[in-house]
Amino acid sequence: MDERSRRIWAATEARAIGWGGVSRVAAATRLARNTIAAGLRELNRRGRPPHSQRGRVRRLGGGRKRLTEEQPKLLSKLEALVEPMTRGDPQSPLRWTTLSVRKLAEALQQAGFMVSHATVANLLKKLNYTLQGHYKRSEGTEDHIDRDAQFRYINDQAAAGLRARFPVISVDTKKKELVGAYKNGGREWRPKGDPIEVLMHDFPDPEVPKAVPYGIYDIGQNKGWVNVGMSGDTAEFAVESIRQWWRYMGKPRYPKARRLLICADSGGSNGYRLQLWKRELQNFATEEKLTISVCHFPPGTSKWNKIEHRLFSFISANWRGRPLTDYRTIVNLIARTTTKAGLIVKARLDRGTYRRGIKVSKKEMQALNVMPHDFHGEWNYTISPKKSLA
Repeated sequence: MDERSRRIWAATEARAIGWGGVSRVAAATRLARNTIAAGLRELNRRGRPPHSQRGRVRRLGGGRKRLTEEQPKLLSKLEALVEPMTRGDPQSPLRWTTLSVRKLAEALQQAGFMVSHATVANLLKKLNYTLQGHYKRSEGTEDHIDRDAQFRYINDQAAAGLRARFPVISVDTKKKELVGAYKNGGREWRPKGDPIEVLMHDFPDPEVPKAVPYGIYDIGQNKGWVNVGMSGDTAEFAVESIRQWWRYMGKPRYPKARRLLICADSGGSNGYRLQLWKRELQNFATEEKLTISVCHFPPGTSKWNKIEHRLFSFISANWRGRPLTDYRTIVNLIARTTTKAGLIVKARLDRGTYRRGIKVSKKEMQALNVMPHDFHGEWNYTISPKKSLA
């Protein structure tokens, strides 16, 4: 059908439906409501188009082009403006930005694009961003004055690492899980009237074994590694998890890499204040002859760590409703986590024992090859391997 025939047909269907017909036909055919309304007006004139349009039918593909066709770099430029300020996972179906559409439109106009703030809003929706309000949280007290600047710094460091093709990883410890026949949130399909029975209570008990999953997410490769510990969540355990990832996944994928960027939270077993974390990273850097840069998220912003949205969320969804009865079950469920985007996850059970309360002497700290960055050196630093004495 040509343009006019399609318009008349859609209007006929809308009229036959009656009340709400225009909306239903527009949703089904993806024709604009204005187009269907124009068809209804023609039907009211007994199918005759306006005098100015008689004898004229626009050819297929005619009409004004979309802005994204006239300006092919518009979408990529908009993404480039938004990405450094992005909150959450860039691949999530729900994304939001701290920049207003008017500010984005002004920036695009300054870059030479012809675009309005209303068009920017439509493009953001097309890119799966949503406008969201504030969300109360319990992490931290007040936002750090350089919070957004640190986000931008991490983004710049990660982007530079990916361009240089050396590994950029996001690390964190997932919530500890009780090992046993305990209730696990969520539901799964079962024969009617045959739910899995679990224990009534899951009160904290030092005698109950716990699983400590420490995750490493390779941002460039969309690959995950989880080291499931049976002991404490310590800095020694965190670095050992990174070491195991490098041995089994990192080094085979980046055989020529001599640098590594780690994006981590500011607290926990990989906190920026932990001297043991830095000492163990120094040992790892020297062993593998790697120059390791670390960028910590500001306090109270762990939710924006990519590993939370790109790895841990999918693991939780994969094992929802399943009692984590033993360590083997936990490792297998983690290893079978996949996504449509191609996420692959490997898991390993770490039977090692990691002592708490290990002290690092002042002399040991002075011997570390730690170079703070110019911007917030407490959050951003590079550890170089020590030279061999041989």
